[in-house]
Amino acid sequence: MSGKYDLVIVGGGISGASLLYTTAKFTDIESIALIEKEPEIAAINSHHTNNSQTLHFGDIETNYTYEKAESVKTGAELLAGYLENHDEDREMHAKRSKMVLGVGDDEVEKLETRYHDEGFGDLFPKLRPIGREEIAEIEPKVVEGRDPDVDLLALQTPDGYVVDYGATSKSFVEQAREEASVDVFTGTKVADVTRNTEGYTLTTDRGPFDCEVAVVAAGSHSLQIAKELGYGEDMALLPVAGSFFLANDLLNGKVYTLQMKKLPFAAVHGDADVHDPSITRFGPTAKLVPALERGRLSTVPDFLDVFGFDPASFLSYANILADRILFPFVVRNLLYDLPEVGPRAFLPHVQKVVPSVDLDDIDRASGYGGVRPQIVDTSAKSLDMGEAKIVGDDIIFNITPSPGASTSLKNAMRDTETILEFFDADYEFDEDAFRADTIDNFPREA
Repeated sequence: MSGKYDLVIVGGGISGASLLYTTAKFTDIESIALIEKEPEIAAINSHHTNNSQTLHFGDIETNYTYEKAESVKTGAELLAGYLENHDEDREMHAKRSKMVLGVGDDEVEKLETRYHDEGFGDLFPKLRPIGREEIAEIEPKVVEGRDPDVDLLALQTPDGYVVDYGATSKSFVEQAREEASVDVFTGTKVADVTRNTEGYTLTTDRGPFDCEVAVVAAGSHSLQIAKELGYGEDMALLPVAGSFFLANDLLNGKVYTLQMKKLPFAAVHGDADVHDPSITRFGPTAKLVPALERGRLSTVPDFLDVFGFDPASFLSYANILADRILFPFVVRNLLYDLPEVGPRAFLPHVQKVVPSVDLDDIDRASGYGGVRPQIVDTSAKSLDMGEAKIVGDDIIFNITPSPGASTSLKNAMRDTETILEFFDADYEFDEDAFRADTIDNFPREA
Protein backbone atom coordinates (compact mmCIF):
# COMPACT_ATOMS: atom_id res chain seq x y z
CA MET A 1 0.00 0.00 0.00
CA SER A 2 3.01 2.31 0.35
CA GLY A 3 4.90 4.07 -2.42
CA LYS A 4 6.62 7.18 -3.72
CA TYR A 5 4.66 10.24 -4.86
CA ASP A 6 5.31 13.80 -5.89
CA LEU A 7 2.63 15.04 -3.47
CA VAL A 8 1.01 13.41 -0.45
CA ILE A 9 -2.02 14.97 1.26
CA VAL A 10 -2.83 13.83 4.80
CA GLY A 11 -6.50 14.17 5.74
CA GLY A 12 -9.68 13.38 3.84
CA GLY A 13 -11.97 16.04 5.22
CA ILE A 14 -13.18 19.00 3.17
CA SER A 15 -9.77 20.70 3.30
CA GLY A 16 -7.72 17.75 2.07
CA ALA A 17 -10.38 16.63 -0.42
CA SER A 18 -10.66 20.07 -2.01
CA LEU A 19 -6.87 20.23 -2.39
CA LEU A 20 -6.81 16.77 -3.95
CA TYR A 21 -9.50 17.83 -6.44
CA THR A 22 -7.66 21.06 -7.31
CA THR A 23 -4.22 19.53 -7.78
CA ALA A 24 -5.46 16.37 -9.53
CA LYS A 25 -7.82 18.02 -12.01
CA PHE A 26 -6.07 21.31 -12.75
CA THR A 27 -2.32 20.71 -12.45
CA ASP A 28 0.03 18.33 -14.23
CA ILE A 29 1.60 16.97 -11.04
CA GLU A 30 2.47 13.41 -12.00
CA SER A 31 1.59 11.46 -8.83
CA ILE A 32 -0.61 12.40 -5.86
CA ALA A 33 -1.79 10.38 -2.87
CA LEU A 34 -4.43 11.18 -0.26
CA ILE A 35 -4.12 9.39 3.09
CA GLU A 36 -7.10 9.28 5.48
CA LYS A 37 -7.04 7.50 8.84
CA GLU A 38 -10.79 6.77 8.92
CA PRO A 39 -12.40 4.02 6.80
CA GLU A 40 -14.38 6.67 4.92
CA ILE A 41 -13.73 10.13 3.54
CA ALA A 42 -15.01 13.03 5.68
CA ALA A 43 -16.04 10.90 8.65
CA ILE A 44 -15.21 13.41 11.40
CA ASN A 45 -15.75 17.20 11.36
CA SER A 46 -16.83 17.35 7.72
CA HIS A 47 -19.65 14.86 8.32
CA HIS A 48 -22.99 16.64 7.92
CA THR A 49 -24.07 16.06 11.55
CA ASN A 50 -20.88 17.59 12.95
CA ASN A 51 -20.98 21.16 11.63
CA SER A 52 -23.39 24.01 10.98
CA GLN A 53 -23.92 23.03 7.29
CA THR A 54 -23.53 26.73 6.43
CA LEU A 55 -21.74 28.16 3.41
CA HIS A 56 -20.47 31.42 4.87
CA PHE A 57 -20.40 34.35 2.43
CA GLY A 58 -19.96 37.06 5.07
CA ASP A 59 -23.32 38.63 4.27
CA ILE A 60 -25.18 37.68 7.46
CA GLU A 61 -22.17 37.00 9.72
CA THR A 62 -22.17 40.22 11.72
CA ASN A 63 -18.82 39.57 13.43
CA TYR A 64 -17.09 39.87 10.03
CA THR A 65 -15.47 43.13 9.05
CA TYR A 66 -16.05 44.39 5.51
CA GLU A 67 -12.54 43.27 4.54
CA LYS A 68 -13.03 39.74 5.88
CA ALA A 69 -16.45 39.44 4.26
CA GLU A 70 -14.98 40.55 0.92
CA SER A 71 -12.35 37.81 1.17
CA VAL A 72 -14.73 35.09 2.37
CA LYS A 73 -17.25 35.97 -0.37
CA THR A 74 -14.85 34.84 -3.11
CA GLY A 75 -14.17 31.53 -1.35
CA ALA A 76 -17.87 30.85 -0.84
CA GLU A 77 -18.66 31.61 -4.49
CA LEU A 78 -16.02 29.09 -5.59
CA LEU A 79 -17.69 26.33 -3.59
CA ALA A 80 -21.22 27.46 -4.49
CA GLY A 81 -20.22 27.38 -8.16
CA TYR A 82 -18.90 23.84 -7.77
CA LEU A 83 -22.18 22.75 -6.18
CA GLU A 84 -24.22 24.42 -8.92
CA ASN A 85 -22.10 22.63 -11.52
CA HIS A 86 -21.89 19.16 -9.95
CA ASP A 87 -25.01 18.78 -7.81
CA GLU A 88 -27.98 19.40 -10.06
CA ASP A 89 -30.10 16.91 -8.07
CA ARG A 90 -29.27 18.66 -4.78
CA GLU A 91 -27.84 15.57 -3.12
CA MET A 92 -24.96 17.54 -1.57
CA HIS A 93 -26.72 20.82 -0.83
CA ALA A 94 -29.98 22.70 -0.57
CA LYS A 95 -30.57 26.34 -1.45
CA ARG A 96 -32.89 28.25 0.83
CA SER A 97 -33.49 31.71 2.22
CA LYS A 98 -31.17 32.95 4.93
CA MET A 99 -31.28 36.05 7.08
CA VAL A 100 -29.74 37.75 10.08
CA LEU A 101 -32.44 38.94 12.45
CA GLY A 102 -32.31 42.18 14.44
CA VAL A 103 -34.68 42.37 17.40
CA GLY A 104 -35.23 45.71 19.15
CA ASP A 105 -34.11 49.24 18.37
CA ASP A 106 -30.40 48.69 19.05
CA GLU A 107 -30.02 45.61 16.84
CA VAL A 108 -32.16 47.09 14.08
CA GLU A 109 -29.94 50.18 14.03
CA LYS A 110 -26.82 48.00 13.83
CA LEU A 111 -28.18 46.14 10.82
CA GLU A 112 -29.23 49.34 9.07
CA THR A 113 -25.76 50.80 9.62
CA ARG A 114 -24.12 47.63 8.39
CA TYR A 115 -26.21 47.51 5.24
CA HIS A 116 -26.28 51.19 4.28
CA ASP A 117 -23.20 52.81 5.83
CA GLU A 118 -20.64 50.02 6.05
CA GLY A 119 -21.11 48.91 2.44
CA PHE A 120 -22.53 45.42 2.87
CA GLY A 121 -25.52 46.26 0.68
CA ASP A 122 -23.16 47.08 -2.18
CA LEU A 123 -20.87 44.10 -1.52
CA PHE A 124 -23.79 41.66 -1.61
CA PRO A 125 -26.29 42.78 -4.30
CA LYS A 126 -28.79 40.04 -3.40
CA LEU A 127 -28.86 41.03 0.26
CA ARG A 128 -31.83 43.23 1.19
CA PRO A 129 -33.36 44.67 4.36
CA ILE A 130 -36.87 43.38 5.09
CA GLY A 131 -39.37 44.29 7.79
CA ARG A 132 -41.85 42.35 9.88
CA GLU A 133 -44.35 41.58 7.09
CA GLU A 134 -41.79 40.18 4.67
CA ILE A 135 -40.06 38.26 7.44
CA ALA A 136 -43.42 36.66 8.26
CA GLU A 137 -43.93 35.66 4.61
CA ILE A 138 -40.57 33.87 4.48
CA GLU A 139 -40.35 32.60 8.08
CA PRO A 140 -43.80 32.72 9.74
CA LYS A 141 -42.59 31.23 13.02
CA VAL A 142 -40.07 34.04 13.48
CA VAL A 143 -42.89 36.57 13.80
CA GLU A 144 -45.64 34.40 15.30
CA GLY A 145 -46.16 35.18 19.00
CA ARG A 146 -43.66 38.06 19.04
CA ASP A 147 -44.47 41.35 20.77
CA PRO A 148 -45.82 43.62 17.99
CA ASP A 149 -44.25 46.67 19.66
CA VAL A 150 -40.72 45.29 19.33
CA ASP A 151 -38.99 46.56 16.21
CA LEU A 152 -37.79 43.89 13.73
CA LEU A 153 -35.46 44.03 10.75
CA ALA A 154 -33.67 41.30 8.84
CA LEU A 155 -31.00 41.31 6.16
CA GLN A 156 -32.16 38.53 3.85
CA THR A 157 -30.70 36.80 0.79
CA PRO A 158 -31.68 33.82 -1.38
CA ASP A 159 -28.05 32.60 -1.31
CA GLY A 160 -28.66 30.35 1.68
CA TYR A 161 -26.55 27.39 0.67
CA VAL A 162 -26.97 24.56 3.17
CA VAL A 163 -24.19 22.06 2.51
CA ASP A 164 -23.41 18.46 3.35
CA TYR A 165 -19.65 18.95 3.53
CA GLY A 166 -19.08 15.23 3.90
CA ALA A 167 -20.85 14.46 0.63
CA THR A 168 -19.03 17.38 -1.00
CA SER A 169 -15.68 16.01 0.19
CA LYS A 170 -16.55 12.63 -1.32
CA SER A 171 -17.49 14.35 -4.58
CA PHE A 172 -14.09 16.09 -4.70
CA VAL A 173 -12.35 12.75 -4.16
CA GLU A 174 -14.47 11.03 -6.82
CA GLN A 175 -13.58 13.77 -9.31
CA ALA A 176 -9.89 13.42 -8.47
CA ARG A 177 -9.94 9.64 -8.76
CA GLU A 178 -10.81 9.98 -12.42
CA GLU A 179 -7.18 10.97 -12.96
CA ALA A 180 -4.55 8.25 -13.39
CA SER A 181 -2.12 10.26 -11.26
CA VAL A 182 -4.18 9.82 -8.07
CA ASP A 183 -4.27 7.15 -5.35
CA VAL A 184 -6.53 7.34 -2.30
CA PHE A 185 -5.82 5.35 0.86
CA THR A 186 -8.49 5.23 3.56
CA GLY A 187 -8.12 3.42 6.90
CA THR A 188 -4.46 4.43 6.87
CA LYS A 189 -3.10 6.19 9.94
CA VAL A 190 0.02 8.34 9.78
CA ALA A 191 2.23 7.60 12.79
CA ASP A 192 5.17 9.84 11.93
CA VAL A 193 6.40 12.37 9.38
CA THR A 194 10.15 12.81 8.93
CA ARG A 195 12.32 14.90 6.63
CA ASN A 196 14.63 13.09 4.20
CA THR A 197 17.04 14.20 1.51
CA GLU A 198 14.36 14.26 -1.20
CA GLY A 199 11.34 15.42 0.76
CA TYR A 200 9.39 13.53 3.42
CA THR A 201 8.72 9.99 4.61
CA LEU A 202 5.32 9.34 6.13
CA THR A 203 5.28 6.25 8.32
CA THR A 204 1.84 4.64 8.34
CA ASP A 205 0.28 1.42 9.57
CA ARG A 206 0.38 0.25 5.93
CA GLY A 207 4.00 1.05 5.27
CA PRO A 208 6.03 4.16 4.37
CA PHE A 209 5.05 6.80 1.84
CA ASP A 210 7.78 8.98 0.34
CA CYS A 211 7.07 12.29 -1.33
CA GLU A 212 8.74 15.48 -2.46
CA VAL A 213 5.98 17.69 -1.04
CA ALA A 214 3.49 17.06 1.77
CA VAL A 215 0.34 18.83 2.91
CA VAL A 216 -1.11 17.97 6.31
CA ALA A 217 -4.81 18.84 6.34
CA ALA A 218 -5.77 16.87 9.43
CA GLY A 219 -7.53 19.55 11.47
CA SER A 220 -6.31 19.76 15.04
CA HIS A 221 -3.84 16.95 14.40
CA SER A 222 -2.03 19.14 11.87
CA LEU A 223 -0.53 21.25 14.66
CA GLN A 224 0.49 18.10 16.51
CA ILE A 225 2.44 16.88 13.46
CA ALA A 226 3.83 20.37 12.83
CA LYS A 227 5.22 20.57 16.35
CA GLU A 228 6.91 17.19 15.94
CA LEU A 229 8.76 18.69 12.96
CA GLY A 230 9.70 21.85 14.84
CA TYR A 231 7.00 24.16 13.49
CA GLY A 232 4.28 26.05 15.34
CA GLU A 233 6.18 26.42 18.59
CA ASP A 234 4.30 29.64 19.38
CA MET A 235 0.89 28.00 18.86
CA ALA A 236 -1.48 26.03 21.05
CA LEU A 237 -5.08 24.94 20.61
CA LEU A 238 -8.35 25.80 22.29
CA PRO A 239 -10.61 22.96 21.04
CA VAL A 240 -14.27 23.99 20.96
CA ALA A 241 -17.02 21.38 20.70
CA GLY A 242 -20.25 22.47 19.06
CA SER A 243 -23.62 20.95 19.92
CA PHE A 244 -27.17 21.42 18.66
CA PHE A 245 -30.75 21.28 19.89
CA LEU A 246 -33.43 19.90 17.57
CA ALA A 247 -37.06 20.83 17.00
CA ASN A 248 -39.70 19.85 14.46
CA ASP A 249 -40.37 21.88 11.31
CA LEU A 250 -40.07 25.44 12.62
CA LEU A 251 -38.00 27.17 9.93
CA ASN A 252 -37.85 27.09 6.14
CA GLY A 253 -34.29 28.34 5.88
CA LYS A 254 -31.50 29.76 8.02
CA VAL A 255 -32.04 32.51 10.60
CA TYR A 256 -29.00 33.99 12.34
CA THR A 257 -28.90 36.26 15.34
CA LEU A 258 -26.36 39.08 15.67
CA GLN A 259 -22.88 37.92 16.55
CA MET A 260 -20.44 39.34 19.06
CA LYS A 261 -17.48 40.85 17.23
CA LYS A 262 -14.97 39.75 19.87
CA LEU A 263 -15.94 36.08 19.70
CA PRO A 264 -14.74 33.77 16.91
CA PHE A 265 -17.67 31.44 17.56
CA ALA A 266 -20.88 31.41 15.56
CA ALA A 267 -23.94 33.08 16.99
CA VAL A 268 -26.84 30.80 17.80
CA HIS A 269 -28.97 30.31 14.72
CA GLY A 270 -31.81 28.12 13.56
CA ASP A 271 -31.96 26.29 10.28
CA ALA A 272 -33.57 23.37 8.51
CA ASP A 273 -31.33 20.32 8.15
CA VAL A 274 -29.71 19.86 4.73
CA HIS A 275 -31.28 16.43 4.15
CA ASP A 276 -34.47 16.70 6.20
CA PRO A 277 -36.13 20.13 6.17
CA SER A 278 -38.66 18.91 8.74
CA ILE A 279 -35.84 19.00 11.33
CA THR A 280 -34.86 22.43 12.64
CA ARG A 281 -31.46 22.68 14.31
CA PHE A 282 -30.59 25.38 16.83
CA GLY A 283 -27.00 26.03 17.78
CA PRO A 284 -24.16 25.62 17.87
CA THR A 285 -23.15 25.80 21.48
CA ALA A 286 -19.43 26.19 22.10
CA LYS A 287 -17.96 24.09 24.89
CA LEU A 288 -14.21 23.87 25.59
CA VAL A 289 -12.99 20.27 25.58
CA PRO A 290 -9.51 18.77 26.26
CA ALA A 291 -9.58 16.54 23.17
CA LEU A 292 -8.98 16.90 19.44
CA GLU A 293 -12.03 14.88 18.37
CA ARG A 294 -15.52 14.87 19.83
CA GLY A 295 -16.30 11.85 22.00
CA ARG A 296 -12.90 10.20 21.47
CA LEU A 297 -10.93 9.89 24.70
CA SER A 298 -8.02 8.56 22.66
CA THR A 299 -7.41 12.12 21.40
CA VAL A 300 -6.93 13.58 24.90
CA PRO A 301 -3.18 12.72 24.83
CA ASP A 302 -3.04 14.38 21.40
CA PHE A 303 -4.44 17.57 22.92
CA LEU A 304 -1.83 17.39 25.67
CA ASP A 305 0.83 17.14 22.96
CA VAL A 306 -0.22 20.44 21.41
CA PHE A 307 -0.84 22.09 24.79
CA GLY A 308 2.83 21.79 25.65
CA PHE A 309 2.72 22.34 29.42
CA ASP A 310 5.06 25.32 29.20
CA PRO A 311 4.56 28.64 31.03
CA ALA A 312 3.61 30.47 27.83
CA SER A 313 0.70 28.07 27.20
CA PHE A 314 -0.61 28.30 30.76
CA LEU A 315 -0.37 32.10 30.71
CA SER A 316 -2.12 32.26 27.33
CA TYR A 317 -5.06 30.15 28.48
CA ALA A 318 -5.33 32.15 31.69
CA ASN A 319 -5.26 35.46 29.81
CA ILE A 320 -7.89 34.32 27.30
CA LEU A 321 -10.27 32.83 29.83
CA ALA A 322 -10.00 35.87 32.11
CA ASP A 323 -11.57 38.04 29.42
CA ARG A 324 -14.78 39.61 30.74
CA ILE A 325 -16.71 38.64 27.58
CA LEU A 326 -15.21 35.22 26.88
CA PHE A 327 -15.29 33.82 30.43
CA PRO A 328 -19.07 34.22 30.97
CA PHE A 329 -19.60 32.85 27.47
CA VAL A 330 -17.56 29.73 28.30
CA VAL A 331 -19.41 29.16 31.58
CA ARG A 332 -22.84 29.54 29.95
CA ASN A 333 -21.93 27.03 27.27
CA LEU A 334 -20.89 24.48 29.89
CA LEU A 335 -24.39 24.71 31.34
CA TYR A 336 -26.04 23.76 28.04
CA ASP A 337 -24.76 20.18 28.33
CA LEU A 338 -26.34 19.56 31.72
CA PRO A 339 -29.58 17.51 31.93
CA GLU A 340 -32.67 19.60 32.70
CA VAL A 341 -30.61 22.74 33.32
CA GLY A 342 -29.13 22.84 29.80
CA PRO A 343 -32.33 23.06 27.76
CA ARG A 344 -33.76 25.67 30.14
CA ALA A 345 -30.61 27.78 29.85
CA PHE A 346 -30.56 27.47 26.05
CA LEU A 347 -34.27 28.10 25.51
CA PRO A 348 -34.03 31.94 25.42
CA HIS A 349 -31.62 31.69 22.45
CA VAL A 350 -34.17 29.58 20.59
CA GLN A 351 -37.01 31.93 21.55
CA LYS A 352 -35.12 34.90 20.15
CA VAL A 353 -35.47 33.19 16.76
CA VAL A 354 -38.84 31.48 17.28
CA PRO A 355 -40.73 33.15 20.18
CA SER A 356 -43.48 30.53 20.46
CA VAL A 357 -41.12 27.65 21.27
CA ASP A 358 -41.36 26.15 24.74
CA LEU A 359 -39.18 23.67 26.61
CA ASP A 360 -41.03 20.61 25.36
CA ASP A 361 -40.35 21.59 21.74
CA ILE A 362 -36.56 21.22 21.87
CA ASP A 363 -34.34 18.21 22.50
CA ARG A 364 -30.61 17.92 22.83
CA ALA A 365 -29.27 16.40 19.60
CA SER A 366 -27.45 13.16 20.32
CA GLY A 367 -24.59 12.46 17.95
CA TYR A 368 -24.51 15.97 16.49
CA GLY A 369 -21.55 18.33 16.69
CA GLY A 370 -17.80 18.23 16.16
CA VAL A 371 -14.65 19.95 17.42
CA ARG A 372 -13.26 23.06 15.82
CA PRO A 373 -9.84 24.17 17.02
CA GLN A 374 -9.26 27.80 17.86
CA ILE A 375 -5.63 28.83 17.61
CA VAL A 376 -3.88 30.30 20.65
CA ASP A 377 -0.94 32.59 19.92
CA THR A 378 1.32 31.90 22.89
CA SER A 379 3.55 34.86 22.02
CA ALA A 380 0.72 37.40 22.13
CA LYS A 381 -1.19 35.36 24.79
CA SER A 382 -4.35 35.69 22.71
CA LEU A 383 -6.82 33.87 20.46
CA ASP A 384 -5.98 34.07 16.78
CA MET A 385 -9.34 34.54 15.08
CA GLY A 386 -8.03 34.11 11.56
CA GLU A 387 -6.75 31.26 9.47
CA ALA A 388 -4.10 28.97 10.93
CA LYS A 389 -1.68 27.77 8.30
CA ILE A 390 2.00 26.97 8.59
CA VAL A 391 4.15 26.89 5.47
CA GLY A 392 7.45 25.07 6.00
CA ASP A 393 10.13 23.59 3.79
CA ASP A 394 8.18 21.73 1.09
CA ILE A 395 5.34 21.14 3.55
CA ILE A 396 2.09 22.90 4.47
CA PHE A 397 0.05 22.44 7.63
CA ASN A 398 -3.61 23.46 7.46
CA ILE A 399 -4.97 23.56 11.00
CA THR A 400 -8.17 25.57 10.84
CA PRO A 401 -8.87 27.28 7.52
CA SER A 402 -11.08 30.23 8.37
CA PRO A 403 -14.04 30.20 8.16
CA GLY A 404 -13.81 26.47 7.83
CA ALA A 405 -15.23 24.59 4.91
CA SER A 406 -16.66 27.67 3.19
CA THR A 407 -13.25 28.77 1.92
CA SER A 408 -11.88 25.29 1.26
CA LEU A 409 -11.55 25.76 -2.50
CA LYS A 410 -9.98 29.20 -2.17
CA ASN A 411 -7.58 27.75 0.35
CA ALA A 412 -6.87 24.84 -2.02
CA MET A 413 -6.15 27.21 -4.90
CA ARG A 414 -3.70 29.18 -2.77
CA ASP A 415 -2.03 26.00 -1.50
CA THR A 416 -1.76 24.71 -5.05
CA GLU A 417 0.19 27.81 -6.01
CA THR A 418 2.51 27.30 -3.03
CA ILE A 419 2.97 23.62 -3.90
CA LEU A 420 4.00 24.53 -7.44
CA GLU A 421 6.57 26.92 -6.01
CA PHE A 422 7.94 24.02 -3.97
CA PHE A 423 8.38 22.11 -7.23
CA ASP A 424 10.35 25.03 -8.74
CA ALA A 425 7.77 25.60 -11.48
CA ASP A 426 8.10 22.06 -12.88
CA TYR A 427 4.29 21.92 -13.03
CA GLU A 428 1.49 24.31 -13.99
CA PHE A 429 -1.94 25.20 -12.60
CA ASP A 430 -4.77 25.74 -15.12
CA GLU A 431 -6.63 28.42 -13.19
CA ASP A 432 -9.00 29.18 -16.07
CA ALA A 433 -10.22 25.58 -16.12
CA PHE A 434 -10.50 25.60 -12.33
CA ARG A 435 -12.67 28.71 -12.42
CA ALA A 436 -14.78 27.28 -15.25
CA ASP A 437 -15.58 24.25 -13.09
CA THR A 438 -16.32 26.30 -9.98
CA ILE A 439 -16.93 30.03 -9.58
CA ASP A 440 -18.03 30.65 -13.17
CA ASN A 441 -21.19 28.64 -12.38
CA PHE A 442 -22.22 30.81 -9.41
CA PRO A 443 -25.51 32.57 -10.24
CA ARG A 444 -24.99 36.34 -10.12
CA GLU A 445 -28.64 37.28 -10.45
CA ALA A 446 -31.22 36.85 -7.70
